[in-house]
Amino acid sequence: MMPDVVVIGGGVVGAACALTLAEAGCRVTLLEAEGLGGGATSAAMGHLVALDGSPAELALCRLGQECWRELAPGLGPALELDPCGTLWVAADAEELALAEVRCAAYRAAGIPAEMLDARAIHAAEPCLAPGIHGGMLVPGESVVYPPAAARLLAEAAQRAGALILTGAPVAVLEARGLRLRDGSALHYGQVVLAAGSASRDLLPLPLVRRKGHLAITGRHPGFLRHQLVELGYLKSAHGSDADSVAFNLQPRPNGQLLLGSSRQFGDEAPDLRPALLRRMLQRALGFVPGLAELPVLRAWTGFRPTTPDHRPLIGPVPGRPGLFLACGHEGLGITTAPATAELVASAVLGRPAPLDPTPFLPSRFPEPRACPSGEGRP
Repeated sequence: MMPDVVVIGGGVVGAACALTLAEAGCRVTLLEAEGLGGGATSAAMGHLVALDGSPAELALCRLGQECWRELAPGLGPALELDPCGTLWVAADAEELALAEVRCAAYRAAGIPAEMLDARAIHAAEPCLAPGIHGGMLVPGESVVYPPAAARLLAEAAQRAGALILTGAPVAVLEARGLRLRDGSALHYGQVVLAAGSASRDLLPLPLVRRKGHLAITGRHPGFLRHQLVELGYLKSAHGSDADSVAFNLQPRPNGQLLLGSSRQFGDEAPDLRPALLRRMLQRALGFVPGLAELPVLRAWTGFRPTTPDHRPLIGPVPGRPGLFLACGHEGLGITTAPATAELVASAVLGRPAPLDPTPFLPSRFPEPRACPSGEGRP
């Protein structure tokens, strides 16, 4: 008999886990404290991108991209999948040299990628500022709308037999059950904790919240063809714990442009920080001056959970039979959500994993400890 599984968290990772487990025949209940697609999912830009910070990271990203290609047709147009590709932009000769190294590494891993010189990159994106040295094009990458992705995955899980409960915050994890904040108890065979940074409220985990700002412009169809990311984004990701910004711009299907990104540790308030938002906008104008003509309609913040070694926590919790983690993805949660679900399902069901799960196992942290604030990822 298949186990009954409770998934805690209705973001894109939790919804993907619910879908994969339900399709495998498990009796699944998904509990979301507020609404589907909130939390870290609402603070994500939605890129389905392969990052090569480590072989493990690249493998998880690539599996996630493959899963999304299989899932997208069944989720429908509300997913807002845009196969726009990613254009990594080099502002100087040092960054162009970095792009060449990364391009060779992508090709060696079987990922289509090509170098563009200054003339070619301006032909690909006429909106770029003069003086850009070139960059790297990864044509097979896409973007999606994250809140819709979470909702559509949860609806697909529901069609596969899962029970989806929103407005159901969990207060306590017990030995073989859990208790909601309203006092009601729920017994389960297995539980998957996929509540982002809120997971640390239920279990002592090495997670910290990284705050980020996003902004969205008015509509200007045809202004941007690709997702643009500065190669300096990678340097910002591994810098100190000081507040930082990096340029990331995405086209949306309705003609709007989604703009990021900022990085803060230690600020747990959801309020906008005007000075940091201004820095983010000014950096974007240095790459795309024409943004000055587009009104910013809305700006918001969100929090993404990160771990000390920059890898998510995926798999069984030592000493807690029946408890599994799927959290700590930070900037790669959207890309890797369905890959995470495959790893979780393999652990719950005791079947072979689609890739080596060792780099992501919670057991790599023998004792719960705080994550140093300066060790986050984009």
